[in-house]
Parts: sequence; C-alpha cells; structure tokens
Amino acid sequence: MSLHEHVDSLRAKHARLEQQIDEEQHRPLPDNTILVKLKREKLRLKEAIERLQDDNDMETDRPSLTVN
Repeated sequence: MSLHEHVDSLRAKHARLEQQIDEEQHRPLPDNTILVKLKREKLRLKEAIERLQDDNDMETDRPSLTVN
C-alpha cells in the first residue's frame, strides 16, 4: 500500500467516525461514553494523517543526493 493509499484509507475511517458521531449525537439519548470513544479515535486518526503528510512533505523538501 502506498503512502497515498494509506492516507486515503485513514481519511475514509475518519469520515465514517464523523458519521457515527453525528448519528450518536442525534439519538434521543446519546451515550456520552460512546461519543468520547469515537471522538478520541477520530482525533487519533487526524493526528496520524497529519503526521504522515508532514513526514512526506519533509522527504519531498529534502534535497536529493546525486551520484556522479
């Protein structure tokens, strides 16, 4: 799996969690324990996505070594 595919996969999971959070919040009696769990997981995924993107940006900004 390429980096791009991995990030896309994490974004899809993030979007599903956002949908689950929205559904839980709109129930007649939302379960705060579930909401906290979902929100923590969503944040963990967001941070992982950002970390992967930052690592990738650092690699592309690094001057390449050429061998003569």
